[in-house]
Amino acid sequence: MAKVIMVQGTMSNAGKSIIVAALCRVLKQDGYKVAPFKSQNMALNSFITKDGMEMGRAQVMQAQAAGIQPDVAMNPILLKPTNDVGSQVIVNGEVLGNMSARDYFAYKKKLVPDILTAYHKLESEYDVIVVEGAGSPAEINLKQDDIVNMGLAELLDAPVLLVGDIDRGGVFAQLLGTMLLLEEKEQRRVKGLIINKFRGDKTILDPGIQMLEERAGVPVVGVMPFLQIDLEDEDSLTERFSSAEKGGVIDIAVIRLPHISNFTDFMMLERQPLINLRYVNYIKDLKTPDMIILPGTKNTMGDLKWLRESGMERAIGKAKENGTVLFGICGGYQMLGQWVEDPYGTEEGGTLRGMGYLPVKTVLSREKVRSQVKGHFSISNGFLEGLDGLPMEGYEIHMGISSAVEGEIITPIARISRESGEGEAFFSDGAYQDQVYGSYVHGILDGEETICALLDILAKKKGISIAAQDMISLDEYREKQFDKLAEGFRKYCDMDKIYEILQGE
Repeated sequence: MAKVIMVQGTMSNAGKSIIVAALCRVLKQDGYKVAPFKSQNMALNSFITKDGMEMGRAQVMQAQAAGIQPDVAMNPILLKPTNDVGSQVIVNGEVLGNMSARDYFAYKKKLVPDILTAYHKLESEYDVIVVEGAGSPAEINLKQDDIVNMGLAELLDAPVLLVGDIDRGGVFAQLLGTMLLLEEKEQRRVKGLIINKFRGDKTILDPGIQMLEERAGVPVVGVMPFLQIDLEDEDSLTERFSSAEKGGVIDIAVIRLPHISNFTDFMMLERQPLINLRYVNYIKDLKTPDMIILPGTKNTMGDLKWLRESGMERAIGKAKENGTVLFGICGGYQMLGQWVEDPYGTEEGGTLRGMGYLPVKTVLSREKVRSQVKGHFSISNGFLEGLDGLPMEGYEIHMGISSAVEGEIITPIARISRESGEGEAFFSDGAYQDQVYGSYVHGILDGEETICALLDILAKKKGISIAAQDMISLDEYREKQFDKLAEGFRKYCDMDKIYEILQGE
């Protein structure tokens, strides 16, 4: 039987996902076969596994830290918010349906068998399972029928590390208050406290730590500093959206849609010193960038209405007239077309006029396309023809089919292949016209060759030349970040004590 340890937090964004990743990498380095697990994840960032199943990006990142392939068993329930009071519910990688928050709360206990089946699958394959909670275990209004925090810890008989975020302030109140709101049997499960995101001299904390340990009856097993680690964020709480401009010569604006999803598509662009990548949700901040990206979204129709009502659509059109390149990915691609139709009420129902820049119409369907893909760009002319023939790969995850409007012909942006149970199948992806491009492939802009060519194209358009740079691949970059994270965790956390907790001592 695998050993298990669980990481819970005093609040959302306390740093649970990164602490789990750190533990996964340290345990891997120490020779253990380790896997992450989160019973229920709410996020708009998702991933498609090799067998076509959908899961949260946070558990994908943690699996990469552990050096293993992502498996949907690591995240059996994924909630993707469609509006302020409802979500698409994905169970074992497949869509169950849309539910309101109240309906899901009443239904979720029925998913306990799915959670346990997924966990036991991992338990039979790995030495250690590192489990992540969600939100806070002290949300007393949600404790009944809990399947993700202390309720899950009870099901798995897991010891718990409780993480508090000192960067937001009040970390002693966070940790002690959480402990006081737990039932006595839940308090006994908490074996260690971690203060996360600390900046400064740790000795200043020592009196508070001593008092915290005395009152909580639990040792502080680590004070993690605010490490400069660049790993994928779980959801739109990410600080990426408010990051300051870094002064790159190429200006790329990503429209921060209300239901933005899979913003991890732009991490490689963010890392390039020549690129100033900005997330924009106000017209005054758009200006005239070299490139505007319309990202993926969980609600194409709702976000298209937001573009229109906020005036952002008009501002994007003005930028296009001034020579800005437009690039849409997934939902962003759908918006760039002529029409979006929703005959089955997948999102909001009815038909909505698109932005009109590509000769396509999209019909939202009941079935979700989920597949990893690979292929090459097929842009034989136009502004981005310098990408023609370059390799690309990524994954598709969408509930719409886009086709040419009557009397028009689509010029695809890429030729791709999908792996399926029946073998490899080939397809055309996306469309382009003038300086407007659209694709369904998440990760299409991740390749080193693609980024180098894109930089060269955008620089020449501005009449400047750029020096060739030594680029690091996404995998190499990520591995260095994981090792840096593990080094910091070993330095600032008591791994001897954590191993004692794992052994039940």
